[in-house]
Amino acid sequence: MELIKDLPSIFEEFSEQRRNSFMAAFEMKEKNVPFIGAFCTYFPHEIANAMGAAVVGLCSFSDETIPEAEQDLPRNLCPLVKSSYGFAKTQKCPYFYFSDLIVGETTCDGKKKMYEYLSEFKDVYVMELPNSQSEDGMKLWKNEIIRFKEKLESKFGVTITEEQIREAAHTSNEQRKAIKEFYELMALDPPPMHGLNMFNVMYGSTFKFDRKKSAEEIRALTQRIKDEYAKEQTIEKKPRILVTGCPISGSAMKTVKAIEENGANVVCFENCGGAKSVDQLVDESNPDIYDALAKRYLHIGCSCMTPNPNRLELLGRLIKEFKIDAVVEVILQACHTYNVETFGIKRFVTQTMGIPYMSVETDFSTSDIGQLNTRMAAFIEML
Repeated sequence: MELIKDLPSIFEEFSEQRRNSFMAAFEMKEKNVPFIGAFCTYFPHEIANAMGAAVVGLCSFSDETIPEAEQDLPRNLCPLVKSSYGFAKTQKCPYFYFSDLIVGETTCDGKKKMYEYLSEFKDVYVMELPNSQSEDGMKLWKNEIIRFKEKLESKFGVTITEEQIREAAHTSNEQRKAIKEFYELMALDPPPMHGLNMFNVMYGSTFKFDRKKSAEEIRALTQRIKDEYAKEQTIEKKPRILVTGCPISGSAMKTVKAIEENGANVVCFENCGGAKSVDQLVDESNPDIYDALAKRYLHIGCSCMTPNPNRLELLGRLIKEFKIDAVVEVILQACHTYNVETFGIKRFVTQTMGIPYMSVETDFSTSDIGQLNTRMAAFIEML
């Protein structure tokens, strides 16, 4: 990334990174680089990176293939699950096609049953994610990480050493640090960029297969934005919104657009793809690297965990750090764990943190854009 480019051009490059990396993925496949497809933030990508494999996110955020998916799956299933299955079934996404192995975790009932059908036409490996962050849950997840390493060694005929895993963990930590430094720019008031641009950079960085180079590019972008901010190149001061809830990207970003087009700035994303995915580092000083990985990943505060205090801890910290005026929670239809958890999140935000809260339930269609704009305009006007 050349710094002579203007910021809009750089933001656009990150926004298009998923699509732009299709050719890079093809070239890597031509060189016999193994591809591992992953669905979730819980996926310990350091194990795959340690053997030199490329890791790519497979969750899809479009309704393009949902009609095809609904030939096999229930219509009242989560759109994220249906979209992911549909893109794999139709092979309309090169990343599904290129993946030598697809790895899923038992985060929700919809996904783990979908994996059964997915395994009929792709090689699928499922990691048994515990539903609590207890001591026993930690032991289970550590064993699952070791079992996954052994699966890769068996399938690809390689040996993955602890030294290689430590090196991969260090590289991943450096990328996480770079991303944190980037999104923490939004703690500035007024913010230096729109929330949509911030999210696209974070999401786009996951489709850069060279993690070291990705960290360097993000740090260069961070410095560029700091320089522009020093010249008072900011956006208009407006109410500051934190977005939480289900994973969002693609079509689901319509909620973020509705917020920013109706008088507010999204300055923080707590959900997957945002702060939640990079907040914690792997403890490189831990003599047991598998224990370090297990603790880092199982600490993630997803609604599939019960109880889920880590989500509240992160949420409260972000509300203070980013000087949040209100929280908007985005729930995908039929995502039961996040939907049930909205009661506790609303109570925490309004009573403990003392700021307004609103939840919206949506899917990947465009049918509710008018309603979203109306609701956001009313909510923001109240602020």
